[in-house]
Amino acid sequence: MDHSVKTPPVLSVKMWPPSKSTRLMLVDRMTKNITTPSIFSRKYGLLALQEAEQDAKRIEDLAFSTANKHFLNEPDSDGTSAVHLYAKESSKLMLEVIKRGPLQLESDAPAEEAGTLFDLSGGRRAFIELEEAEELLSPLADPNNSFTKIRFSNRSFGSEAAGFAVEVLSSVKDQLIEVDLSDFVAGRPEAEALEVMTMFSSALEGSKLRSLNLSDNALGEKGIRAFGSLIKSQHDLEELYLMNDGISEDAARAVRELLPSTGKIRVLQFHNNMTGDEGAVAIAEIVKQCPSLEDFRCSSTRIGSDGGVALAEALASCGRLKKLDLRDNMFGVEGGVALAKTLSVLKELTEIYMSYLNLEDEGAEAISEALVKSAPRLEVVELAGNDITVKSAGKLAEWIASKQSLAKVNLSENELKDEGTILIAKALEEGHDQLVEVDMSTNMMRRAGARALAQSVLEKRGFKLLNINGNFISEEGVDEVNEMFKDSPEKLGPLDDNDPEGEDFEDEEEEDEEENELEAKLGGLKIKQEEE
Repeated sequence: MDHSVKTPPVLSVKMWPPSKSTRLMLVDRMTKNITTPSIFSRKYGLLALQEAEQDAKRIEDLAFSTANKHFLNEPDSDGTSAVHLYAKESSKLMLEVIKRGPLQLESDAPAEEAGTLFDLSGGRRAFIELEEAEELLSPLADPNNSFTKIRFSNRSFGSEAAGFAVEVLSSVKDQLIEVDLSDFVAGRPEAEALEVMTMFSSALEGSKLRSLNLSDNALGEKGIRAFGSLIKSQHDLEELYLMNDGISEDAARAVRELLPSTGKIRVLQFHNNMTGDEGAVAIAEIVKQCPSLEDFRCSSTRIGSDGGVALAEALASCGRLKKLDLRDNMFGVEGGVALAKTLSVLKELTEIYMSYLNLEDEGAEAISEALVKSAPRLEVVELAGNDITVKSAGKLAEWIASKQSLAKVNLSENELKDEGTILIAKALEEGHDQLVEVDMSTNMMRRAGARALAQSVLEKRGFKLLNINGNFISEEGVDEVNEMFKDSPEKLGPLDDNDPEGEDFEDEEEEDEEENELEAKLGGLKIKQEEE
């Protein structure tokens, strides 16, 4: 009998590469850093959220590429040095962007708007004081001006500048039909910001607006009520934007209370707020009274099953709805089933965004069954990150096959594997002449699924991009797909995150340990508040 002591195997945990969720976490953290007022933002200007998000994604890509090259040159390394380089490069590039400040914004207004749109949003995002306000607003103060639309976003008004601005606005409010006050008090103390909001609200009270944008102002309930006199006076609104505004439960109730009429509203957007279930119930009550609604966005608003059910039921009364965006909430199966019932009666839908809703197979199957019978002109569908498995692939394929107008399909970050992917590929083979983009990345797909999907889209005339990155495709499979796209390589996305040796079931304990350690190393990434 062998009584020798056996040495337990050493568990080797590699720190590199970071997972997709960790990379997204870093992008989100950098976006928040870039949009947070600092000593640099006062000197160079503060970036708007959309520009910051684009810069953060670009920075992460560059930092990852640099660190990955470093890692590949150290094959025996556990990846710690690559992680340090990843964080260092991200921090350096982020500081460069902050010191660069906002880029010059090009006006996207069509030529016919040139004489009707008064736009202050171009140039650096910065504070605006009285003297500059008098100069910038002089065209609007001209009694013979023909402006019907104003855009004051990207400039932060203080009390003195606002005092002059409201005099001008009071004189033109009767001719205005569109007002954009998004991101117009950035970096101001709360008391001053609320004072400015109240001043603008009073100046514009009684105007007959078709469109009102108050996004990116961290309003909360106090801010909503600061705009109370303006909101209460609007009986003909067709578009209302309250994105990234701190719309909590109480703020949502304030919106519901203050809006006097919603019968003409076509566009209603609440993206990136902290609304929650109770806030969703308040928004649902608004939605029920919007029979003309065509575009509804309530993504990234922390809504769970109860709020999801309330919203879904309310949307059933919006028979004209064309675009629906509910991404990044926690609807779960219950919310998904309720949403399916609503989708079955929404015949005009052309775009649906339902990624990251925790739908699972049951919710995805209910939605698939509904889509087979509804929305004949559907063009865009996103169902990424919903824990959808092979079990639901048949029903997914059924609705995909029935929608010949599809232009974009996103089923990434699910678990459809080869079997599910091949069913999707077969559904796309016949017709679908308008198909432009298919995203099946991160689906545990191997060589057979990749080949089938590539074959199904390769010959479509207007096709532009196939994304099958982050899967388990063998090196031979990668070569095969690259060969298929050799005459149009731009139509095939990168395959650098593909793992030829990927396993369907990873050791969760090991994975959690790796992720926690990696996130801890990246967690200290922040802006240094001094010049370097």
